[in-house]
Amino acid sequence: MSERIVVLAGNPNVGKSTVFNELTGMHQHTGNWIGKTVKTTESHFYYKFNDYTLVDLPGTYSLCTASKEEEVARDFLKSNELDCTVCVVDSTVLERSLLLVFQIMKLTDNIVVLLNLSDEAKKRGIFVDSQKLSKLLGVPVVKSTARSGKGINNLLEEIHLITTGAKHPKSEFLIDEDSAYEKAKEIEKSVISVSKEEKESMLDRIMLGRFTSFIALAVIFAAVLYITIRLSNYPSELLKTFLDYVEAKIAQFLFSCGVDEWAVSLFVRGMLRVLFFVVSVMLPPMAIFFPLFSLLEDFGLFPRIAFNLDYPFEKCSSCGKQALCCCMGLGCNAVGVTGARIIESPRERIIAIITNSLTPCNGRFPLLIAIISMFFAKNSFQSTLVLLLLLMLSLLMTMLSSKILGKTVLKGAESSFAMEMPPFRKPQFFKTVFNSLREKVAFVLMRAVAVAAPAGVIIWTLANIKIGGESILAHMADFLEPIGRIMGLDGVILLAFILGFPANEIVLPIALMAYLSTSKLSDYSSLESLSAVLIANGWTVKTAICTCVFALFHFPCSTTLLTIYRETRSKKWTLLSVLTPLAVGFVLCVLINLVM
Repeated sequence: MSERIVVLAGNPNVGKSTVFNELTGMHQHTGNWIGKTVKTTESHFYYKFNDYTLVDLPGTYSLCTASKEEEVARDFLKSNELDCTVCVVDSTVLERSLLLVFQIMKLTDNIVVLLNLSDEAKKRGIFVDSQKLSKLLGVPVVKSTARSGKGINNLLEEIHLITTGAKHPKSEFLIDEDSAYEKAKEIEKSVISVSKEEKESMLDRIMLGRFTSFIALAVIFAAVLYITIRLSNYPSELLKTFLDYVEAKIAQFLFSCGVDEWAVSLFVRGMLRVLFFVVSVMLPPMAIFFPLFSLLEDFGLFPRIAFNLDYPFEKCSSCGKQALCCCMGLGCNAVGVTGARIIESPRERIIAIITNSLTPCNGRFPLLIAIISMFFAKNSFQSTLVLLLLLMLSLLMTMLSSKILGKTVLKGAESSFAMEMPPFRKPQFFKTVFNSLREKVAFVLMRAVAVAAPAGVIIWTLANIKIGGESILAHMADFLEPIGRIMGLDGVILLAFILGFPANEIVLPIALMAYLSTSKLSDYSSLESLSAVLIANGWTVKTAICTCVFALFHFPCSTTLLTIYRETRSKKWTLLSVLTPLAVGFVLCVLINLVM
């Protein structure tokens, strides 16, 4: 049994990742928007006693090196001896897809053309004669609907025939660069029949309308936030009650085993308390927000966001693709940073990377929601409006920062932004939700848990080791107090953000434990609410506002910072990625403190 190499190539948004998943059984995340895959992905599959390595290349329209995706795809196709190349094309826009097929045919004859999205073509009344297309190209052509698995078995058989030498595809014509477009039009005209005229959908008239687009986007995001806040409150309370019960039972068991009181306190009131707090606060909103976000992504909302925000971002020395990075940053800033690879211009890519931390990630949402609920809103609807205003402030400061960077350290001409507008597609509900829970919620939660457990031990230690009658934690907070007061905060809040550098999820429990340490309180679970702890330690409405602003705009977490350095390979841009959001947060907090 020998191993053979098969590569998937094609335009963005033609379903390559879905084909990859169907062939390998993996669950690579797919998104209904341009440039989702920005690096090669490899896995294996077996067919008729043959072992295949499958490589999914970045989506690209051409093998000319105008972008990172095109460079990666071209270099891989040229530098590897491939046994078979599967050219995935969109059945609904055959002419455009054929241009890449022609370029690949110049490199190899071992090609299978996969006419994907056949279901979309059928809905639009488009019929592609695959047999005639195969004769014209001189290579096998297979129809498929990868989302439902249709046509995958036929694809496997064609791959098998080519890689074993049973079939030898050979194109009967050579195509010059100057005549590629004419040839693509000629072939499309000869193999396609259309039974009905496609009309612009009502949804697109709303989502792309000059006056309705931003209203529609605001309503959609407000709905997502409202559902997240509304549905997460009760599960959070139940989970907190259950984990408090577990905590008490563990402490009781350890005492009954004769464990020293300090050790029980370290383990239960230090590590477990922070750990359980993070889980109870984070898990419910994550389990709601991430699946909703993934469903909107699968539905095709993100390209419309990029289209609508292209002009505003262009005026800010960037492009609409930065909006996609911002959307990804809502889940995790590290993901938003890597997502900047879809931006062709190196200058604009750096701008998107530096400013991505101005977008609040999922780790900051629990803190924002908690403070909003305690100080500014009486119900979920009001909380949603306040949180939406904060997101709008985040977008505004992202654009302003991009403008400043584009006119100073990152001067240069704005690039053009060409993209396709994929059709709205019915999301695969259960599959999308399941993958989101497994790949996003579980991953982020495990990362938070891995940080929260040791952080709880460190915080407990700092809170219980005393120097001169005060804990180390109190000394650190006192040292930061003058800076905090200038910003409308206090030393404890600043200390919580600094110690929360490994993960934003632990900022709130750090602040809580610090307050309890300085105020000689031993157990916050005996208090009526978290707000009682904060108010008892001098919190006002101004404090809450400044904390929300600083939660939006401060230095990136350790994971994001490491990702920034890996993406830029520059200490200069990494440092600027720290200073930019920190400067925005500091200036805004100082201004708010002076005004109120």
